[in-house]
Amino acid sequence: MDAVQAIVLVGGEGTRLRPLTYRTPKPMVPIVGVPFLVRTMERLHEAGILDVVFAAGYMPQQITDYFGDGSQFGMRITYAIEETPLGTAGALKNVAEHIRGPFFVFNGDILTSLDLRAMMRYHEEKGGVGTLHLIEVEDPSPFGCVVNDAEGAISAFIEKPPAGTAPCNDINAGTYLLEREVLDAIPPGRPVSIERETFPQLIASGKRLYAYRTRDYWIDLGRPEQYLAAHRDVLSGAMPLIVEPGLTGDGAAAIDRNAIVEPVHVDAGVVIDPTATVGPNAVLGRGCRVGAKAIVRGSVLWDDVEIGSGALVEESILASGVRVGAGAKIGAGSVIGHGVRIKNGAQIEPSSRIGGQTAGASE
Repeated sequence: MDAVQAIVLVGGEGTRLRPLTYRTPKPMVPIVGVPFLVRTMERLHEAGILDVVFAAGYMPQQITDYFGDGSQFGMRITYAIEETPLGTAGALKNVAEHIRGPFFVFNGDILTSLDLRAMMRYHEEKGGVGTLHLIEVEDPSPFGCVVNDAEGAISAFIEKPPAGTAPCNDINAGTYLLEREVLDAIPPGRPVSIERETFPQLIASGKRLYAYRTRDYWIDLGRPEQYLAAHRDVLSGAMPLIVEPGLTGDGAAAIDRNAIVEPVHVDAGVVIDPTATVGPNAVLGRGCRVGAKAIVRGSVLWDDVEIGSGALVEESILASGVRVGAGAKIGAGSVIGHGVRIKNGAQIEPSSRIGGQTAGASE
């Protein structure tokens, strides 16, 4: 197989993760202290795929500032900025000039342990114009299913079938390996869905698409509950990442282990009062501070978050710079945006989303 490139779709606005994505584009949302997009690049580098195109659209400056030309990662990065959303296939057509041969396509919010080298070998053996990574789920009705036979040949895409009516439980897992000729089948200059339009047209014209079915770890990070679940899975080892769960970073040695209930990941410069309780399933970013008798469990704190004495943070996500006042309680499932101040003693209802002026909080 010729040298394989990759297109990473990073143009989405991340509406389901708001207010986190008001100031941080979805691909830059951290997974255990590192932007999610870095996790994708780690997997590509490991598989020997070093030429990458970012199809960006929403807040692209943060992405370009962080990754530059890719040389610091030992890779080559090209950017294609969409002025208006073009859909999956439209985004691919928009970067066609940069693609020379076979290429991977990655959905910008999928975390998976998929073996890319193994998928490349499978694609070469099958000899089709495209290979799609599929995952079996109990109920495909929220996703849509991909019908394929014993040889892996794909025959149909069924969009969100009513529960109990799907002919199979295999869903599109958001990673494709495609031949360059697929781009020729996409009309230019308009939004195009690859699953609803391009793939069915290829099959109808006699081209072969194959299913690569695996039982790898797979999760869509698009919702807060899934984002938290992904962190639990990293901490438990269910999702292998280049990170060692536990106390890490420059300030780890000064943290009293009696304050920690494993599994926990603590980054550099974190300060935890010896009488506090952090964990289980807690991730604290750089420079976080947890006060006396405060409790943080099942939660992800981004950088520079301060938890006041006696406060409780439970199964929630706190963006960078959040301040939680003494004695405040943040109910499970809450998402607190950048720089929000939660007042002393405030009671934040479960599943709250706070990104600006609101009762009990201010920016």
